[in-house]
Amino acid sequence: MDRGTVTVQLVIAAPLMLLLLMLTVQFAVYLHASHVAQASAAQALAAARAEGGTAADGDAQAEAVLKNLAQGVLLQPEVTVVRGAVQVRVEITGVAQTVVPPLRLPVHVVAEGPAEEWTTQP
Repeated sequence: MDRGTVTVQLVIAAPLMLLLLMLTVQFAVYLHASHVAQASAAQALAAARAEGGTAADGDAQAEAVLKNLAQGVLLQPEVTVVRGAVQVRVEITGVAQTVVPPLRLPVHVVAEGPAEEWTTQP
């Protein structure tokens, strides 16, 4: 009467366990992609807000960091650096590498800080 119940339970439980494992890996990849984007934004902000720095300096720094760290983790990264007279804003967007096929998790990071300028006290 109970013959085959273990097989039926395994057929139901195994795919659910594999799905749970794949979702855990997907979440870890998403967190890693977010950390890569944050590190890149921080480096770009530091380059762009320095005395004499430009938005192009920040953009180049972000691209260099993404080239080294984001290979295969952060897909389609886009960098926007805006340097105003008093404020610098770096925005990085992209998509985390997909482990579970229907999931496309977007990554969006913003870093802001004051632009550094040399002033003399009278």
